[in-house]
Amino acid sequence: MNGAALHLARPEDLERVLPLVAAMHAELGISQTDEARRAALAPLLEGSPHGAVYLIGPQRAPIGYLVVTFGWSVAFGGMDGSVDEIFIRPGVRGRGIASEVLGALCRALKAAGLKAIHIEVDRQDEAARRLYGRCRFEAREPSMRMTRRL
Repeated sequence: MNGAALHLARPEDLERVLPLVAAMHAELGISQTDEARRAALAPLLEGSPHGAVYLIGPQRAPIGYLVVTFGWSVAFGGMDGSVDEIFIRPGVRGRGIASEVLGALCRALKAAGLKAIHIEVDRQDEAARRLYGRCRFEAREPSMRMTRRL
């Protein structure tokens, strides 16, 4: 499927990524200024070793984006990653694009030496849980991710 094409985003893609991020944040009720979004995205677009931003679909007119961040896990035996954000425009959802994108991402990250990839999901979001399950993500019960803002 052509819609699932992943393109590594670069600094010149910032203006294409920002409206997608704003749309996802609005959908999830995340309150953040465009200035804060720019500050969070810029290092990743500039090649930070801490993560990457991918455009989904045609590079000039993306239908979504994905942010992956990198870490290290002794339990998993080395470098791991987390899908920080994944967003597909509502008008093109339900076509298998997210499944294809996640599959392509996992293959690429495995080839790059990552040992595991994680994704956070709302326990009540059955559709997302089914999607991630189809992509072979497994719940790590009884684990629960906890956060402390700094």
